[in-house]
Amino acid sequence: MSPQKRRLMALLLALLPLLGLFAHVAVRSGPLAPVAVTVTTVESQPLNPALFGIGTVEARYSYKIGPTAAGRVKHLFVDVGDRVKAGQVLGEMDPVDLDARIRAQEAALKAARAAVRQAEAKAAYARSQARRYEKLLRARSVSEEQVAAKRQELAVAEAALTAARDEVHRIQADIEALIAQRGYLKLVAPVAGLVVARQANPGTSVMAGQAVVEVIDPTVLWIDARFDQISAGGLAPGLPAKIRLRSRHQQLFGGRVLRLEPLADSVTQEMRAKILFEEALRPMPPLGELAEVTVALPALPARPVIPNAAIREVGGRRGVWLLQPDGLRFVPVRLGRSDLDGRVQVLDGLKEGERIVVYSEEPLTPRIRVEVVERIPGVTP
Repeated sequence: MSPQKRRLMALLLALLPLLGLFAHVAVRSGPLAPVAVTVTTVESQPLNPALFGIGTVEARYSYKIGPTAAGRVKHLFVDVGDRVKAGQVLGEMDPVDLDARIRAQEAALKAARAAVRQAEAKAAYARSQARRYEKLLRARSVSEEQVAAKRQELAVAEAALTAARDEVHRIQADIEALIAQRGYLKLVAPVAGLVVARQANPGTSVMAGQAVVEVIDPTVLWIDARFDQISAGGLAPGLPAKIRLRSRHQQLFGGRVLRLEPLADSVTQEMRAKILFEEALRPMPPLGELAEVTVALPALPARPVIPNAAIREVGGRRGVWLLQPDGLRFVPVRLGRSDLDGRVQVLDGLKEGERIVVYSEEPLTPRIRVEVVERIPGVTP
């Protein structure tokens, strides 16, 4: 072999390991390298679905106490945070001229009763005169015109008596109405509870029906919760719930769904429900505090279950990548309910025991090579 050929042979022998190394790097970590994926096996399991929602703490029974007529607040005997008893006087409105009007009506009542007595006397006299003239007519001592006049006088006297009595009844009704209105000036607690708001102070003028004091029953609280309409199927009264208050995030409180509100929120596309606490809270949380609610839905029978992370959308169809001996295949699936742990039931498309891709380094295609790994850094949680 000539020296030139020997040098060429030596160069080729030196380049062969480099070419092999380059090919190995290209196949293992270059553009031709397989895509790392994590897989799981489809298992048939029962599912315990649940709904998660956000709400605020509210009092189930709230009473806004105010006057039935416009007026000015005269006294308030309670403040925010005070405990009150049923029937306790919380405040009083200024009667203004109400007492004077009651006294005026009482004086008018006395005059009306005197008018009744006078009308009774006139009616009695007219009645006796009418009877006397009837007797005289039978004795032919008076004319029929005179008897008719006495009869007319009797009718007028009895009508005056009826009017006088009606006037007495009217004035009595006016007095009763004024006395009742005078009683309504006292702001009385309808139940035992807690004062949570004082909307006016003494000297403030308020309208009829405007709340001056707000009282709640602190022993019965509920959560005005909102749930996404898409996942709210199966929500029904009586289902158990767990409540976590924002101020006590380390505690879970028991509750139950009391009712579903008939009006949903069309803007946020949420359903509303009232979640009642099972026990009275000590201390009472502030009204309006945010709370997280988890409602346990009825358990579902065993079906194939997969993680939500395995679901992909390819060509407008939802499905999963099925790992087979000859490579990957995209399988459309029909999904059912899911739980809060990220598991979802498969109604159609997969069988128990099949292996599917959960996470991958890159978007997958049927012809791509994959390598199954335990964990993908930066992708697998």
